[in-house]
Amino acid sequence: MSRIKGWCPGALRPMESGDGWVLRIRPRGGRLSPAQAMGIAAAARTHGSGLIDLTGRANLQLRGVTPATHAPLIADLRALELIDADIATETRRNITVTPFADPATDAVAAALERALAASGLTLPAKFGFAVDTGPAPVLGDTPADIRLERGRDGGLILRADGMALGARCADPAGDAVALAAWFLARGGAIDGRGRMAALIARGARPEGAGTAPAPAAPPPGPGPVAQGALVALEFGQLDPDTLRALAALGPLRLTPWRMLLVEGAATPPDLPGLILDAHDPRLRLRACTGAPGCPQAHGATRPLARRLAPMVPRGQVLHVSGCAKGCGWPFRADLALVATPHGLDVIRGGRASDPPALRGLDPDRLPPLPELF
Repeated sequence: MSRIKGWCPGALRPMESGDGWVLRIRPRGGRLSPAQAMGIAAAARTHGSGLIDLTGRANLQLRGVTPATHAPLIADLRALELIDADIATETRRNITVTPFADPATDAVAAALERALAASGLTLPAKFGFAVDTGPAPVLGDTPADIRLERGRDGGLILRADGMALGARCADPAGDAVALAAWFLARGGAIDGRGRMAALIARGARPEGAGTAPAPAAPPPGPGPVAQGALVALEFGQLDPDTLRALAALGPLRLTPWRMLLVEGAATPPDLPGLILDAHDPRLRLRACTGAPGCPQAHGATRPLARRLAPMVPRGQVLHVSGCAKGCGWPFRADLALVATPHGLDVIRGGRASDPPALRGLDPDRLPPLPELF
């Protein structure tokens, strides 16, 4: 049975994995200057395995870090102004910012960072915030417990995850911290764990929630956008050379869709691992690190997903998970293949943790994929 750790890695608090420590970098505002991105590329090669992951919360993860290389890596990242003062501050600063942010959104995100740092709140390790105050919300599928968004009338609203409506807010940062304190006061965190949606499901309701958010924008794909160009990465992973090449084009904005937004770029370079075609079948895949990189995985995931990609119908999502935790995609998928000690379980229209329709399939002898959907 897979063991749930209940927290995500940070930079100051890395997590042990099958290929060494995993260290997570949380760039402020989801932005990296060219110098920061190039510095991360150098640090990943010097102090880790060189593998860099984009996460579902618009963070970066460096893999293959060791106890001996952790301290010099932190020193390099601190010089790049990418490290918080302490673990508590780092843990609270769990903020995803829309990559299509304007200066007003950047100001809200910066104020929220300051307010959280000063709050002293002890929130669950996975408790997060979304600053989604562009013209239309785009972070609806991104994990977050407290969401700052535009209402239908264009004003700012504060919405607890799990609720359809939000409350108007005049002080976005202060109101968001107050809602986090309400979550704690109502018993939302049990033994250091807990999520806002679960508290709402138990019947708790914050005051003032009566405004609907603006209609969500369609999910973005690789290609030109107003701020530059979006490039996708196969399984959200890149190497130092690719990161350096992209940073040479301009500042980078991280996204929760395993894509990078290269500011001001018209035509990104065609580099190994980059996906520039919005119809590439690899965009229909979701797969965690799998074995041997994750000690809890019961099998390899990405080679199987890559092999099956051409057979995934357009508009469908295939999730290949190394275990029932489903870390690589905590949402429903049209088809999920979950590795177990006895083969692959098949889940249709659900999460990796849901009851399977089929059990124990041989990954080398799968029936034609359309028959499984």
